This record gives sequence, structure tokens and C-alpha cells, in this order.
Amino acid sequence: MRSITRAFGVALVSGTLVVSGSLANAQPAEIDAVPVGSIDWKPCPEDPTGECGSLKLPIDYANPAGEKFDLAVARRKATDPAKRLGVMLVNPGGPGGSGVSYALFKNWPEEIKSRFDIIGWDPRGVARSAPVRCSLDLERAAPSRYPRNQAEFDALAKFNRDLLADCRKRSGAITDHADTGATIQDMDSIRRALGEKKINYYGVSYGTLMGQQYAERYGDKIRAMVIDSNMDHSLGTWAFAATEAATAEDSFNEWVKWCDRTTSCVLHDKGAARVWDSVLARADRGELTDPDDPTVKLTARNVIQASFGAFYGPSWAPLAEFIAALDAEKPLGTKAFADQEVNDVFQAAFCSDWSLPVRSFAEYQAVATAENAIAPHMRGGALGHTAYTGCIGLPTKVNNPQHRLNIRHAPKILMLNAIHDPATAYAWAANAHNQTRDTTVFLTYEGWGHGVYGRSDCVNTAVNTYFATLKTPAPGTRCAAVEPPTAATLAAGPSALPSGPLPGVPGWTR
Repeated sequence: MRSITRAFGVALVSGTLVVSGSLANAQPAEIDAVPVGSIDWKPCPEDPTGECGSLKLPIDYANPAGEKFDLAVARRKATDPAKRLGVMLVNPGGPGGSGVSYALFKNWPEEIKSRFDIIGWDPRGVARSAPVRCSLDLERAAPSRYPRNQAEFDALAKFNRDLLADCRKRSGAITDHADTGATIQDMDSIRRALGEKKINYYGVSYGTLMGQQYAERYGDKIRAMVIDSNMDHSLGTWAFAATEAATAEDSFNEWVKWCDRTTSCVLHDKGAARVWDSVLARADRGELTDPDDPTVKLTARNVIQASFGAFYGPSWAPLAEFIAALDAEKPLGTKAFADQEVNDVFQAAFCSDWSLPVRSFAEYQAVATAENAIAPHMRGGALGHTAYTGCIGLPTKVNNPQHRLNIRHAPKILMLNAIHDPATAYAWAANAHNQTRDTTVFLTYEGWGHGVYGRSDCVNTAVNTYFATLKTPAPGTRCAAVEPPTAATLAAGPSALPSGPLPGVPGWTR
């Protein structure tokens, strides 16, 4: 079975796209010379209370007179014009998350809504902005991301190349220009179209890479910036794979600890780790089937991928119930193992932002062996492995290669990260902060999950105060963890859950 598993709101991609070609070398002064029209705002089709429009921008900024595409933009004006402090661009990451939907439908706190025009955009290649389209049938026929020999490795490399060709044929030149280096130029085009001298920005997950690189290039155009759950764009193949494996295994261990200390956990008496290992062992022996379709055999990878999204919330109680149902062969009723259409732009962006070469099966085997040693319960992890293997066989020269973060001309930027983040490792944020100590202030959330803003009064107060006054928390500030909801809390309904905005999109976001 070759399926994309989705049990807890996170789809792990099977599509593998790449961007090749040279890095757009245009400098900010040259970009400013590219004409940018105004945005013709009209009521949004999805929600007439918001405003939507578009900007016609170059697909390739190195050739501004060449082919154009329409960048979709949405706006919610500040609800209290007397308090207005400007515009706030927002992005939920992914790559592949819709900033238009994020601006329109996220439950932004009143402190933000009253003071800022909230501006979201669908990054190039995403949703309403020249989406990258690929054959779903081809994607469903993808070989394993866990090759067992050179022949399977070669098949994976060939598939990646074939899919790239298919995506180019269906989507055109945007497939080769979906990198973050181009996206930050789109961001500044939005600023110019709005007639703003400076922007405010909130980005989560992969949206932090946009924030980091915008600050590097356009630091003097920033009033305030919060980057939440951070990427570390300085890592090579080994460091990337190792840190992703470690943070996935850490999230698994935190779930086990929670179940051990929480009597309402359905695996409390049996032991979550023991039941997990038993379920995976049955899968390895070919004895585990989909409880909703006993004709379908499940692999350990199916279970791991379907479970991984639970760490984002974290949704520990539902994960325990999910594993207990598999253990008891009880129908799930969730279609957790149904085929899902993937976010086609994910690798078009990722494989042009990261050069993570794995050139042979021997190299792959060495990396995979290290991953498995670091993350034995998660079998090497999930998201990180899926990401870098999606680039195998594709050019290692990319549009926007890794480099140490170098922010020189920006105001103080507030960085946030949870210690136990399953996707953007705490080590990533710490390393990015260490590279930019003169321009970033790092706030640590001592809890779990992906996306920090909205998790506690401590975090919310720090972020809202910073956006309103530009006052950052003291260096080294830490916010205490908030215990995730139990099954009883979830059963009590939404009113019993913590209030405030929580991120929610695919890829590196929940």
C-alpha cells in the first residue's frame, strides 16, 4: 500500500518536487525598480467581511520583464483605527499553507485585530497563487521513502525526477521559482503596493524562514517581527536528519511520560511504550490490518506517520486511543489510512531552499542508520526523513541554499520555540538565535507542541506587548508549560479548551 496517512491533522507528503536553476541575483534596489501596482480590494469570495485582491509579479525576479503570475492577498483592516500601528503580514508556513485563509479565518487576538491591518498572502505556487499541480496518480505510485537496496534507491531518485517533469509540464515556470528567496521579494512587493514604509510580521514554522530571510535582506523595512517555531537554515544533511529524528523521538517520549502520569490515559495501565512497540512488531510481522478495512495490511511506517501529527497539538489523549484501537483491532471510524491528496508545492519550495545531498544507497543507509539509532521508537522520525528523501536524485545546486543567518539592519526580533516541538527542533531555534544574538530575543516555552503563540498567558502577554510597544521580554525569558487537555477535557467541548490562536496547517505546521 502506498498511502498518505492522516490521523491528527498533518499530512506527510509523498510528492517530491524540486527547483533548479540559478539564484535570482537582483538586489533590493533593483527589486524596488520593478513596478508594483496597487491592490484592487474587493470582498473575499470565502468571507465578504474580509478584503481580497492580487498583485501581478514576476515569476523570476532576475527577469522582471518576463512571465508574470498573480499573487493572492487578503486583508482585515484594524478594528480600531485610532490605535492602528500599521500592517502585519502573517504566514502559517508549510511550505504550502494558505496565508489568505490564515488572515481571514484564524482567531487573532483582539490586541492584534484592533491595532493592525492583518495581511495574508498565498505564497507563489500555493492555493490561489499559481498553484503547483502534479499528477495525483503518479504521486500515489511513489516508491518507498525507505529504500532497502541500491535498486530501490535508484527507483526513488527516478520517481523524484519524473514527478518534477510532470509538475513542470502541468504548472509551468512557477515550479522552478517557488523558493523562499523569491517569496521574500513578493513580501516586499506587498509592502510597496500598500504604500507602507515598514511592516510587522508574524510567521510560524516554515513561515519563520520567510521572516528570517526577509530580515536579512529588508531589515530596515521591519517595525516588529515575531518568528514562532523556527527553522535553522544553516544545517547540512546529517545535522538536519539527526535533529529531526531527535525531536520526533523526544515528542514520543513526552507522550509516554504523560500517559504514565495521567490515569485517564487509556494506555496508562498497559504502558504506552509497550503497546506502541507491540503494535509496530505486529505490523513488522504482517499481522496488523486497518481496523476499518481488514483487507489492508498496515506497516510500521503507516502507524508512525499517522501518529506523528498528534505531537503537534499535542493531542496525546486521542493518540493513546488511536494506538489502543489498533492494538485491540477496533474500528477507528477516522479513515486514518485513506489516501489523501498531497500539498504539491511542498517539495517545489523545500528542495529549492535546501541542498541535502544523498547521492547513493550507501550514503542513504548511513544517514538512515543514524536516524534509527537516535529515534528507535519513531524508526528514525517522520517529517525530516520524508523531506530530505523527497529531494534524492534531484540537482544539489538550488535557488536558495543554506547559510548562517546574518541579520544586520533590523530591529529586535522576537523568536519563540517550545522545548518539545516535534517538527522544528528546539535546537534549531537556539542555533538560529546564537547566529543573531544582536538582533533576536529568544523566548522559550517549556512545554510541548508546534507553534507557541496562543499556548499560555505568559507567551501571549510577551508577544502582544512587543507588537504594541516594541518592548521585548528579558533575554532568557521562559514560559511555563501548560498541560495538554485530557480525554475528559476534550469531551467537555470547545469551551473547556484553552482560548487563543493556535497554528494549523500542513507540513512543518500543525
